Amino acid sequence: MVFSIRQRGNVFLVLAVCLLVLGICVPFGGHDLQRTIQIALALLALLYGLSVNHGPWLDRPAAIGLALVIALGMISSGLAHQPLWAFTEVSLFISCGLIAVAFAAVRREGGERLDRVLILIVVLLCLVKSAQYLYAGMLAFTSGQRLLDPDLLLSGFSNKRFYGQFQTFTLPLLALPLLLPTLSRPVRAAVLALLCVWWLIAISGGTRGTWLGLGTAGVLLAALGPGGRRWVAWQLAAAGGGLLLYWLLFTGLAGYLGIELSSGASDRLTTSLSGRGPIWWQAWHMIVERPWLGFGPMQFADIPNVIAAHPHQAILQWASEWGVPSTLVVIALAWRGGWATLGVLRERGLSTQRVDLLRLCLFAALVAALVQSMVDGVIVMPISQLWLALVVGWLLALHPRVPGGAALPMVAGIWTVLSVVAVGLLIFVAARDVPHITQAQQRYINATHNHLQPRFWAQGVIALPRP
Repeated sequence: MVFSIRQRGNVFLVLAVCLLVLGICVPFGGHDLQRTIQIALALLALLYGLSVNHGPWLDRPAAIGLALVIALGMISSGLAHQPLWAFTEVSLFISCGLIAVAFAAVRREGGERLDRVLILIVVLLCLVKSAQYLYAGMLAFTSGQRLLDPDLLLSGFSNKRFYGQFQTFTLPLLALPLLLPTLSRPVRAAVLALLCVWWLIAISGGTRGTWLGLGTAGVLLAALGPGGRRWVAWQLAAAGGGLLLYWLLFTGLAGYLGIELSSGASDRLTTSLSGRGPIWWQAWHMIVERPWLGFGPMQFADIPNVIAAHPHQAILQWASEWGVPSTLVVIALAWRGGWATLGVLRERGLSTQRVDLLRLCLFAALVAALVQSMVDGVIVMPISQLWLALVVGWLLALHPRVPGGAALPMVAGIWTVLSVVAVGLLIFVAARDVPHITQAQQRYINATHNHLQPRFWAQGVIALPRP
């Protein structure tokens, strides 16, 4: 049976959604499962890409910039202390681009109907996670225990900050139905209630990077016209509702039942770096020592420290591992893409069309995530990488078609070869490590008496043991 291009896109989208739901919603999920799902999704994107002709997505300057980043990454990886892990990180970068292109192709082929599908997926994911949170809260309040840790109510992620990163992407998108003028009042009220609960979880989780990212996105969107200001108004209303729910549950009800909180959201209202200072200094010293090509992708994890296998700061991470020139190219590409999207948003600031409002929400999610990446590992964690690829891919599909995109005829062939090699390497690493991953993590904990430090896997330190 021969599938049309649209049918192939639908199959890819259905399988991608199933994988996302599995990685986010299963209570026993975590970093390693999510990384495995990311590799599976990259394989799906590769197969989909090989079966259709996507057409040009980048203009000549962007294509040259991307090629330069990959070339510099390859050279840096070849010179790294552990080249295989370095090439694995480059493969992750390529696979994220592959997934973004696949989502862009699916959206462009499927049209505006897929915008409704995307928002429905976001609503369902947030609904499931909210139900899990409220159910866990009900069990905690009725258990008879006198001490409650709100962090234990979060499930599906290895760390509450990873949960917060997922919320950074979904909070902006969940507000889209509230911006649509045709939405009925009952549906609007239901979506607002869900957004309030989603903010309750964001507040109780205490991820300051999420608060910072959403606040920065709000300031920017407020200057982009009526649609942006309405988005800010709905987010402020929902955040206020979430704060009220937090007070009712964790102050009012907890106090009435005589339950004490082991940690509260107010404890996170500090300016402390939460241990980031030493790892930022480590990244800075790496930059000073090897500014041109860095130590190699993922090689921050090759220098053990007691805090983390990545510096929790995107620019410092990229510069210390890939080199300063590569970092400048990546910043230039991100700025160029963001500025182009900002221009479209300004042009259509008065529009109430679904596609323009979705572009606004996607841009808010992207801005919030990039801001959070300045203090958190957004570019490291598998679910965050997947959502970053999805948001970028969808924005790419919504952008006006690129003029002169076919100016480099060899790009498509080279990209295909790179994609096949990258996904093949990721599958090799997964097949090598997954069967023994639990034992390896236990050996690491027994040897170091330390916590797991996620990078590629949940135990992300790649430094070779001393003989």
